[in-house]
Amino acid sequence: MAAGGGVSPGEAFPSLSTRRLQLREIVASDAPALLAIHGDREAMKWFGSDPLPDLEAAERVIAGFASLRQAPSGVRWGIVHADPGKGGALLGTCGVFRWNRGWRTCLTGYELARHAQGQGYMAEALRAIFGWAFEAMAVDRIEAQVHPLNAPSLALLKRLGFVEEGLLREAGLWMGERRDLVQLGLLEREFVRS
Repeated sequence: MAAGGGVSPGEAFPSLSTRRLQLREIVASDAPALLAIHGDREAMKWFGSDPLPDLEAAERVIAGFASLRQAPSGVRWGIVHADPGKGGALLGTCGVFRWNRGWRTCLTGYELARHAQGQGYMAEALRAIFGWAFEAMAVDRIEAQVHPLNAPSLALLKRLGFVEEGLLREAGLWMGERRDLVQLGLLEREFVRS
């Protein structure tokens, strides 16, 4: 994994590399690809927000991702193939946010285009960003909150070492419904770096 900066607003975006992926800053030209992912109603039933209706909404999401570094309260990366021959289109995003410096914790979130699912990309990307977060942000704990019926996401997090800690009753609200969320946590001392 190669790092290109920290979490301060004035520092370079912390691009990361894995064997198959490049994790980079999400830019305005990613809006159409982001809309394709976040506009997919079926996929967004797990994400925690309503599907995006148009390109303008995708541009606002990109601005929101950029604002995480302004605070700084986290970082959101765009996931693309490391091999330029496979195209530079956004496969998805992943990040850490809600950085609580006093408690040395943060929350993670991610999503992947349907055509990119089932190939191990998200596990590869999350290993890289979690390693970065434990070092650059000096957190001791990364949390995740997942819809109880999102079996693939729960399985992924457990493979990465997360432990299920309980149910947050009606903690989420999207698509007009209150949603329960499973609370999971990964401690730095339990993280297996690859």
